[in-house]
Amino acid sequence: MEPSKKTARIAGILYLIIVITGIISLGYVPKQLIIWEDKAATFNHILKNENLFRLGIFSSVICYLAFIFLPLVLRELFKTVNKFVANVMVVSVLVSIPISFFNLYNKYLILDIIHKESYLKIYDASQLQSLVMFHLNQYEHGIFISTFFWGLWLFPFGYLVYKSGFIPKIFGILLMLGCFGYIVNFSGNTLLADYQEWGISKIIGKIPSVAEIGICFWLLLFGVKNSKKIEYEK
Repeated sequence: MEPSKKTARIAGILYLIIVITGIISLGYVPKQLIIWEDKAATFNHILKNENLFRLGIFSSVICYLAFIFLPLVLRELFKTVNKFVANVMVVSVLVSIPISFFNLYNKYLILDIIHKESYLKIYDASQLQSLVMFHLNQYEHGIFISTFFWGLWLFPFGYLVYKSGFIPKIFGILLMLGCFGYIVNFSGNTLLADYQEWGISKIIGKIPSVAEIGICFWLLLFGVKNSKKIEYEK
């Protein structure tokens, strides 16, 4: 197996870890536990399914750890395509990691709230439920900020894929479109109070998912084409 193929497979494994843990932490667990319109039900769901809530936190930790190493492996794969763009890709990811990890602080606070008796002496049941919802909302705001960087890194990544010659160009195009999907949704939600009512956010939001899941499985299953020597771009 050529070194580049081995590197591509490692990147595919890391990407798959990110996809699976991301689905668990951002999709499955919230869907099971959170009812945004019902703070009492949400509080009780978390209390009765604490292990599932903890699984969501742990999945996030694994996801962010894998997200540290993925761009570093991808830089090795694409450094002969364009080293500068590969470095930009890495920086775009690494900037988001501290934000993502610090954001988990909100979920650890929720674990404190549902366990520590000291809170029961200060707040009544309704206030505790409101406090849990407050930290869930704070967590969602942190995720929203992170989406800007989750989109930003896809453009240099997509450019490298498109220029590489050893991965189909369609993935590069989809990744760059995915970048714009994240950025458009971030900008729309920031600038326009009624952006969600436009109905385009869900459609645009599917583009990055298709792009990233597609490139993940391509790297994992096929690696790269037999590499031809590519001139190094300074």
